[in-house]
Amino acid sequence: MRIVLAALLAGLPLLAQAEACIIHSQSNQLDVKLCQENRTIPQQLFRSGFCAPQLKGQKVDVSFAPQCPSSSYGVCRGAKVSGTPYQQDIHYYGVATDAAYLKPACEQQYKGVWMAR
Repeated sequence: MRIVLAALLAGLPLLAQAEACIIHSQSNQLDVKLCQENRTIPQQLFRSGFCAPQLKGQKVDVSFAPQCPSSSYGVCRGAKVSGTPYQQDIHYYGVATDAAYLKPACEQQYKGVWMAR
């Protein structure tokens, strides 16, 4: 019984270890800030692929945090990544009126659930 309990307790830090990346991209006409919170993506793939956008003509800053800041105006929960079994929560910051475009994208393209804040 102790061995089973020890094995379960040893796995808890792995389950509780959330990770998020905050992405801020800027160009002459656009300033976008969002945060991707990992749900099921392997950690290395999340860091090297999902959190490494290549946006031509834009300055991109990426930082990592245990979770996304709570100040977002909307979240696409359970967003599925096209062609993969992976999910993430995408938090949006900045211009709240952008929700008119982001909500349909969340629900139709990412098959997620839009949550306004």
